[in-house]
Formats: sequence, structure tokens, C-alpha cells
Amino acid sequence: MKKNVLAILPIILMAVFVLSGCEVIGGIFKAGVWTGTILVVLIVGIVIWVVSKLFSRNKN
Repeated sequence: MKKNVLAILPIILMAVFVLSGCEVIGGIFKAGVWTGTILVVLIVGIVIWVVSKLFSRNKN
């Protein structure tokens, strides 16, 4: 009986780490959606600002 427990122990430990890792990754993705959205809006805004500055220089 003791040998069976020792054989299953690594599987149980691996399952615990994998399942807790899923929760962590889920939290990262939830935070990542908002962070990614904000970054994309900022980058698009910066690109539009730079393009408008480039075109306004050519007219003057």
C-alpha cells in the first residue's frame, strides 16, 4: 500500500501546481485584457498625433 501512495504522490503534486497555475493565469488574462486595451488606445493615439504633426509641418 505504501508503494502505491509513493507512486501517486508526484501525480498529485503536479496536479496541485497545474490547477493553481490555471487560477493565476486566469487572473493575469483578466488584468491583461484591460492593460492591453489601454495600451492599444494609447499607441493608436500616439500614432495619430505623430501623423498629424508630420502632415501639419508639410503645409507650413
